Amino acid sequence: MSLGRIIAPHRPDSAKLSPYECGFEAFEDARMKFDVRYYLVAILFILFDLEIAFLFPWAVVLEKIGLFGFVSMAIFLSILVVGFIYEWKKGALEWE
Repeated sequence: MSLGRIIAPHRPDSAKLSPYECGFEAFEDARMKFDVRYYLVAILFILFDLEIAFLFPWAVVLEKIGLFGFVSMAIFLSILVVGFIYEWKKGALEWE
């Protein structure tokens, strides 16, 4: 048993004990309608997050790869920025 469990007060309420997953109640009809924008934002986050992860190894070896590496990463980032602007203009990042 952890020290936090021993020292912290135990005051559960209905909000803390309720099941919650993916933006809606977990135990409802499986055929209910749900908002697809939640999944769209999650996929876009993963996509752009993974693309940004390529910047760390590139920054470490930038001196070794020289001008070719810099130009190739500039092309990569410009494609990423164009995709980001496209998603922004289409309203995929808007949440109402």
